[in-house]
Amino acid sequence: MEPAVNSSAFGTTRRSRKGEPWVWLTAAGLTFGVAMALGLFLLISIKGASSFWPRRIDLMDVSKEGAVEKIAGYVTRETERREADGTLHKEIQIFRGNKDLNGEAFKFIDRAYIQSSSRPESILLVERLEYGPAIVNPVALETPAGRVEADAGNFEAILNGILEQGRDARKKLLVIEKKKIGAISRELEALGRAERDHSVETGIATARRAELQTAFDKLQSEAAGIRKMLAESKFLAVTVDGSAVSYPAGNLLHVFPSNRAGFFQRSGEMCGRIIRFLIEDPREANTEGGVFPAIFGTVVMTLVMSLFVTPFGVIAAIYLREYAKQGFFVRMVRICVNNLAGVPSIVFGVFGLAFFVYFVGGGLDRTFFADKLPTPTFGTPGILWASLTLALLTLPVVIVATEEALSAVPRGVREAALACGASKWQAIQRVVLPASLPGILTGVILAMARGAGEVAPLMLVGVVKLAPTLPLDDIAPFIHPERKFMHLGFHIYDLGFQSPDAEAAKPIVYATALLLIVVVISLNLTAILIRNRLKKRFAVSSF
Repeated sequence: MEPAVNSSAFGTTRRSRKGEPWVWLTAAGLTFGVAMALGLFLLISIKGASSFWPRRIDLMDVSKEGAVEKIAGYVTRETERREADGTLHKEIQIFRGNKDLNGEAFKFIDRAYIQSSSRPESILLVERLEYGPAIVNPVALETPAGRVEADAGNFEAILNGILEQGRDARKKLLVIEKKKIGAISRELEALGRAERDHSVETGIATARRAELQTAFDKLQSEAAGIRKMLAESKFLAVTVDGSAVSYPAGNLLHVFPSNRAGFFQRSGEMCGRIIRFLIEDPREANTEGGVFPAIFGTVVMTLVMSLFVTPFGVIAAIYLREYAKQGFFVRMVRICVNNLAGVPSIVFGVFGLAFFVYFVGGGLDRTFFADKLPTPTFGTPGILWASLTLALLTLPVVIVATEEALSAVPRGVREAALACGASKWQAIQRVVLPASLPGILTGVILAMARGAGEVAPLMLVGVVKLAPTLPLDDIAPFIHPERKFMHLGFHIYDLGFQSPDAEAAKPIVYATALLLIVVVISLNLTAILIRNRLKKRFAVSSF
């Protein structure tokens, strides 16, 4: 026989015996929020991954107003348009490339105007340094050794050799123009400052300047020879409308037969596109190429930010929890810290611009770099000031997480350490901090995850659309905290709202958004793994 239920247990709360309604509502809200987040991630994942998949190229005969036009391209999306009289038009948007010939790389076509469609295997998708991809039929290759027709058996082998030769030549040009000529320019600039400061005699400076000019002319001649070599080989082709085109070998990046490739070849092409997206520099107003400078800038900025925010946040939390006398002042400090977490991020950007850039950076320039003024060195936005600004923004996260981790350490552990003769600092250093380390690291990495996704303050303190040089390189002193940098979040904003070609920017936007989400998720997963491992090691912590 079941025991009787005491109905008076529910009399004061007036809750249902079958479940708490507010608990179910909370669970439903949480489920809805998680479903929305997963749906957004799934959408971005599908869109981002599909932007790398090589699609088949359709050759269409489009008839409009009695004229027939041949258009080649791949379908990017399908839409419907309804006119005022109720007529429904089904349209497709295709990417037809050849922006230098057509003016626009994308075109909308009404399905009713398409007379026929086919996928000829001879069509090639050609990636170029300028004007984006081209969709053409190959005709021949013109090389110093002679002309090779497209139907020749060794056509593809010679074409691949030309592409490889072009890649090697562009690397040599980059070394000459960016490193060697850049080194000469920097030495000339330093020589000019030394001459103005009278630290170098005029005769010595003139002689050295002549030597540098001779080396500069030699490098210019070498670069001109490489460009001439690149222009000797040409890829001859014809568009689907019969226009003859010629592309120098130096302008060719990659050639892919989309209609002739099988599944595994297309899968390999997709992997190659992803790799090039991760390791190459952007081009064509960021609508082509890769995002390596943005990845590098995001990671370096986040790591530098963590180096600043971690010690200050942990020290502040230790003082508030372990040393400060609990009272009105400490309560006000905690309230201010919590309110600091709610300040709009753009306000931190304004503060960083005024304090770090103009005040601190300007003071450094006047003290240590007066010979370079009025050109600023540190008195201009850069990655150092961006990292410090984000360190201030994420400081409340680290302080709150560290305080909670410290308070979770049992009081008996502290008393045991003190009873063994340890001082208060020794007890904190050797017992309390190791036990609270999982919570502290969780707060730090969550702060890193938040800092990696911030954009608004960076627009004022260092991020740019395109950074020609990285904050870390092989040029002494190797670390350049004053340089501007690129960021994945700003890259998404710039492409989505500032790009001159919005349609061409959409695939890059989705791909970059997916990459940024992967970076943030990776940081959070790292935080969970580190916390779980440290929990097992320091079992006294309950945080």
